[in-house]
Amino acid sequence: MVFAFGTVNVLLLPIPVSLFTKFINSQRFWRQSNPQLARSKMAATLDGFAVVPGAGSGIGRDCALAYAVAGAAGVVFADINIEAAKEAAAESRGRGPHPSYKAIAVAVDVTKEENVSSLMDQAVSEFGRIDYAVNSAGIGVKAPAEIADASLAEFEQFFDVNVKGTLLFCKYATQAMKKQEPRTCQGCAAERDLGRGVIINIGSLNSYVPVPGIVQYTAAKHALFGITKSAAIDNAPYNIRVNAICPAWVKTKMVDEAFAANPALNEMVKKAVPMGRIALQEEVSDLAIFLSGRGGSYVTGQGWIVDGGTSLQMRT
Repeated sequence: MVFAFGTVNVLLLPIPVSLFTKFINSQRFWRQSNPQLARSKMAATLDGFAVVPGAGSGIGRDCALAYAVAGAAGVVFADINIEAAKEAAAESRGRGPHPSYKAIAVAVDVTKEENVSSLMDQAVSEFGRIDYAVNSAGIGVKAPAEIADASLAEFEQFFDVNVKGTLLFCKYATQAMKKQEPRTCQGCAAERDLGRGVIINIGSLNSYVPVPGIVQYTAAKHALFGITKSAAIDNAPYNIRVNAICPAWVKTKMVDEAFAANPALNEMVKKAVPMGRIALQEEVSDLAIFLSGRGGSYVTGQGWIVDGGTSLQMRT
């Protein structure tokens, strides 16, 4: 029997039913006889090493802790606030199930090239490789205004931290990952290639759609997604995957403070989000864990929206 896929003809040879049945039964018997081994071999392989700038607070902190909980052998908690990074790293040591789990805290300013380069060098020196790199370093809007009154100073600050920082992060994470061997994990029937590493940038729903009065944030998040896609296409030949996670409202300290200052904001968000609530931080970090493991092994260059359906009702 011949099937045509595009311009390629594929010849399917007949397989005796008895041979096919024997193969299926052998796989079923192996899983039933070795249930724990089967589960462990098919589970997400997250026993590698992670680097997370922005790990001192918010989504970055939750992502770094999530890697520890998921079984990572080591995590670098990086932040411009070294004390916050140290506190988060200390907390992770009581959560990581890996028998030789190690957490270190590193001070980093993502706007400085030598800082980012040094961060990756320290990670490789400590752990030997970088398997998962999540960039959550960023700043929030302090001077919202319509375009006619936009602050050039804040616009430049956003591009310095959120855009240049993302470029430097992707650049030096890529340099480290290109030098290391690919990893594999056991799939359902055969080994699966996990690649040399995974890079994840924390974007925003504003990477896709604007919100009035925050051109500095929207432009920076669009640029972050552009860098993500460029890094993905450049890194595909080296089997390094690059994606962005693009959440809308997420329950962080900064958002809690905004809601406390303006109670009406909470009700507005509930009405704007079809699911009727904002995201938990772990609903973002869970996606980072998924993209880092076998579930995301064929995913690159994508921006994963996490918004409870908000964008379904937005005009684009």
